[in-house]
Amino acid sequence: MKKLLFALFLITSLVSPAQNRLDNLEIITHEVTQNVYMLEGSGGNILIQVGESEVVMIDSQYAALSDKIKKEIARITDKPLTYLINTHYHGDHTGGNENFNTDKVTLIAHANVLNRLTENGKNENFLPEKVIEEEFELSLVDENDLIIHVHHAHTDGDSFIYLTKNNVVHMGDVFFNGRYPFIDLDSGGSISGYITAQKRVLNTINEETKIVPGHGALASYNDLATYIPMLVDLKAQIQKEISDGKNRKEVAKNNSITKKYDALGFGDGFVSSERIRTTIYDSLILETKDK
Repeated sequence: MKKLLFALFLITSLVSPAQNRLDNLEIITHEVTQNVYMLEGSGGNILIQVGESEVVMIDSQYAALSDKIKKEIARITDKPLTYLINTHYHGDHTGGNENFNTDKVTLIAHANVLNRLTENGKNENFLPEKVIEEEFELSLVDENDLIIHVHHAHTDGDSFIYLTKNNVVHMGDVFFNGRYPFIDLDSGGSISGYITAQKRVLNTINEETKIVPGHGALASYNDLATYIPMLVDLKAQIQKEISDGKNRKEVAKNNSITKKYDALGFGDGFVSSERIRTTIYDSLILETKDK
């Protein structure tokens, strides 16, 4: 009995802080344009697009935050939600899907998002009804949203969404503004695909485009344009380490590889300096095996 009570206490002590954190968390709204808003809470940034007669939502964060997110959307507009788009399948971007996916809402995502959510046992209300393969144009009354799939970047099911009239793009986790990216190698991501995806976005938008990243502050064209060379540099340095016969542990300990970017705070986020070095190392080794 004492062991059971201790186990229950341990579980409660581990769960309660996380739950309390979400209970006390405030959803912060940033106006991107007159009709577009970025909602910052816990997990991936949400984009809300208010059209002439409807609302488009991109990503849904965690289920525990859905009521707070709904209240914040209601504060912004009383127009109905008609489309929910997922940038990829991770739970901090899709956790609230079933709380927003009513009979009046169409959930859109790449085919691999459907596959991975299904594999994870998610119910029907959690899953996209409209599945895209490469590109899809969502035609609204007063806007055209381009949903474009990028291959093997953060995962194997990433899409970025470009709001052409408002000139805003939501990049999902293909961009972590001001911090090193999390590249999910176990879900089909890769450093080469990540760089290619960012270049694809940069070639799609223009210098006036406002960028909603998956994580971090609202960004600009220049933020992305200067981020890409960093990744290219890290990839080249680590590729040289591999060519010189260095192993994973040696690359992990080599602080000089990321020193310049560590000084700018890139290693202060979810992905540490050591982790980005090992992630890129692992990705390059996998790419070599796949050739």
